[in-house]
Amino acid sequence: MAQYALEDLDPRFAKAVRPGDVIVAGKNWGAGSSREQAATCLKMAGVGAVVAKSFARIHFRNLINIGLPAITCPEAVDAIQDGETITVDFQAGAIRCAAGTFAFPPLPEAVLGILEAGGLIPYTRKRLGIE
Repeated sequence: MAQYALEDLDPRFAKAVRPGDVIVAGKNWGAGSSREQAATCLKMAGVGAVVAKSFARIHFRNLINIGLPAITCPEAVDAIQDGETITVDFQAGAIRCAAGTFAFPPLPEAVLGILEAGGLIPYTRKRLGIE
């Protein structure tokens, strides 16, 4: 699936994405992408996080469940230029780019735990002592 990720938006995406790349998106990112495969293929393609103005609710949860950070920060989205290197500090709730530093609400401890574990299933297995 990863080889076809976002093909309708950018036919070059799957070949151009590099491990750790961040998708910077507009409003309601993931609308119509309620299936888990939409999040899974982005993770398998190497995407490190998605920063958007807003997310479709189910897609947002699917991203977190698969262990892919989803950050809502409209100001950063407006400031980041295509191809620019950015830094996302999940603990501090900050995105740094050439235009400055933009704050977002720090991720809740449980969400950080899910992301650090690599997704909801590994997180739950770890918490239950099933490894």
